[in-house]
Amino acid sequence: MNSRVANQYEDEAYILHTRPYKNSSMLVEAFCKNSGRHSFVAKGVKRKNSPMQGLVEPFNTLYIVWGGRGELKNLYKVESVPPSIDLQGDYLYAGFYLNELIMYLLHKDEAHTQLFMNYQDCLINLSAKQQTSVTLRYFELELLTELGYGVNIQSDAHTGEVVAKDKFYQYDFELGISEYRGDDRSVLQISGDTLLALEKRELSSEQQILEAKRLLRRILEFHLEGRPIKAREFFMQKNKISLFQ
Repeated sequence: MNSRVANQYEDEAYILHTRPYKNSSMLVEAFCKNSGRHSFVAKGVKRKNSPMQGLVEPFNTLYIVWGGRGELKNLYKVESVPPSIDLQGDYLYAGFYLNELIMYLLHKDEAHTQLFMNYQDCLINLSAKQQTSVTLRYFELELLTELGYGVNIQSDAHTGEVVAKDKFYQYDFELGISEYRGDDRSVLQISGDTLLALEKRELSSEQQILEAKRLLRRILEFHLEGRPIKAREFFMQKNKISLFQ
């Protein structure tokens, strides 16, 4: 975060969410490259002559300037910068899903520069129509790791032995990954083959993708503490299936 003048800052950012505020303004949630998540007021942005009109939208890559003395800062300037992100159809729902995860799980004013780059790469992959289920899994894994919620998927937490491709493992919140014992139906069963593929970011088979989805979703739901993901609900209503779970 660079200070141009007193109480004024600039950064690269993505808009996560907007909502109307008063007559012509909006409240804006943004994810900034060097300064993390912030909330802003974009005053007059809905006026026809506003230079910010059409730019303060999710998935636009932006250079922004903000400032102010209160907790809710004012958004002063917005400019479009590369890369250009264009999400359509189901890929748009996937993008909104990412935005909700960031808004729910990232604390404000905490820098997550590497995660920002992971998020940007994920949006680029989605805009290129790469396999959504794999693209989302890799970002979920990066997000959990960045926040300190990551799970050791390389070794058995009970024995310390390296995960074997031909064995099956189970996941529970207290212990993590351990060899499947078959004595507790509440734990999630997952193959060593999937764990190794997920660690290497090499998910390929339908079984690997499905098991990785179930593992990461269970961990995320625990940390979301019951907060619903609206993008998932909208997608299910539209398609009668879920891209996310």
